[in-house]
Amino acid sequence: MDIPFYKYHALGNDYIVIDPNKLDHPLSWTPEKIKLICHRHYGIGSDGILYGPAEKSLSLQIFNPDGSEAEKSGNGIRIFARYLFDLGYVSKEKPFELETKGGVVQVAFVKNSDLIKVNMGHATFKSDKIPVKGPSREVVNEELTIGEKKYRVTCVSVGNPHCVIPLPKITEKMTRKMGPLVENHDQFPNRINMQLVKVVDRNTIQIQIWERGAGYTLASGSSSCASAAAVHRLGLVDKKVTVQMPGGQIEIEILKNNKMEMTGPVTFVAHGVLSPAFAS
Repeated sequence: MDIPFYKYHALGNDYIVIDPNKLDHPLSWTPEKIKLICHRHYGIGSDGILYGPAEKSLSLQIFNPDGSEAEKSGNGIRIFARYLFDLGYVSKEKPFELETKGGVVQVAFVKNSDLIKVNMGHATFKSDKIPVKGPSREVVNEELTIGEKKYRVTCVSVGNPHCVIPLPKITEKMTRKMGPLVENHDQFPNRINMQLVKVVDRNTIQIQIWERGAGYTLASGSSSCASAAAVHRLGLVDKKVTVQMPGGQIEIEILKNNKMEMTGPVTFVAHGVLSPAFAS
């Protein structure tokens, strides 16, 4: 069985879309198969796989390149929305809902542009929702030992878990060193995404990203939402925030009840066919 695929990127964060409606029979996803397809030498190469939509609903599964399944991805959602439009599942004129493991999101195409707007749902700092070990609380500006140093962190879930660390200086080198330690820290039973954040002004932040199951990442929509929510909770920024990442920038607006609205672009890369060997 040949496997049609579509590849897109959102500010350098690239995903492969595989549509079960285009297959002779559904794929059986195993960690080994996911790793192989995402491998940049032995497969197509990507930061993850988007599998959907389901036959009777606009839903998708999101797989990380380490074979695990993610609850939600802001860039993945925008990419999948673009795919749904390209293949005629949706129109640009009418907003629609998209179901993910991390909750239902609302999607709309911004008129006269290539931008896609997503209401990512509520941000929560509650430890049992993220989750973070310890007593039930909001994890805001807490001390966390990472390696041999202590940092002030704010943890938040926007449908998937994040540990946000504001710092006066952030670099890729720091992110690659701290990321694995934070992702696998014993405080986080389900592992966690990490963002190092530098506040530029009341409406601008810069972030470096380490994604759970993917590693160092050029851009991330959910990371942008989580970072903006965290530094806003700390009183460092206003409700409209431009998030600058190595891959580009995303606009975040914090609405009532900590709802997060994300706006950013998507770029189509390629359409092709995986060999039948990937189906076995």
